[in-house]
Amino acid sequence: MSGTLAPVDPARAHRLINHGPTVLISSTHSGVDNVMPAAWATVLDMAPAKVVVVIDRATKTRELVDASGRFVLQVPVVAQLALVDFLGMHSAQDEPDKLDRAGATLFRMPGHDLPFVADCAGWMACRVLTEPSKPETYDLVLAEVEAAWSDPRMFRDGRWVTDAPPDYRTLHHVSGGRYFAIGETIDVDRSPDEGPGN
Repeated sequence: MSGTLAPVDPARAHRLINHGPTVLISSTHSGVDNVMPAAWATVLDMAPAKVVVVIDRATKTRELVDASGRFVLQVPVVAQLALVDFLGMHSAQDEPDKLDRAGATLFRMPGHDLPFVADCAGWMACRVLTEPSKPETYDLVLAEVEAAWSDPRMFRDGRWVTDAPPDYRTLHHVSGGRYFAIGETIDVDRSPDEGPGN
């Protein structure tokens, strides 16, 4: 499952995660890449797009994010379930070959020295924001989205594709090795003068 990446309008980048999917966080520093899943990522602001993600300070990914000040949030799909689960069950702190063992395919985007995970539905290149009021006791990371892309088979024109095949649907971790996938689309019947909304 590979597709062409299409740029996402920065004003619509928040829509890549506003439905609460499990995300993959990747970062790099001094030639070391790592990827981990996270269930706690959300939109903080929309213009410019900002996100908040919980990254445990004990993880290799957090070490790389803190050192580099940058990371990628990507939205994996059902076809990547085994990869997502493996990455969440194994730590690069203890298993430096974790990405190879997981079969993760990484690529680079021009202008971004970051590892991107292939075959996701969407990607957001993020720059960590310094927030002096954020207590160091929390695992929260605040970041601004510098650029975003999507696989247009799943997300195009600023919206999720409603007829995407089942393997292209996003994952939602609910604990204990159990995930949900997005399901049936339900549209609200609006009059034309109400407009498309945000």
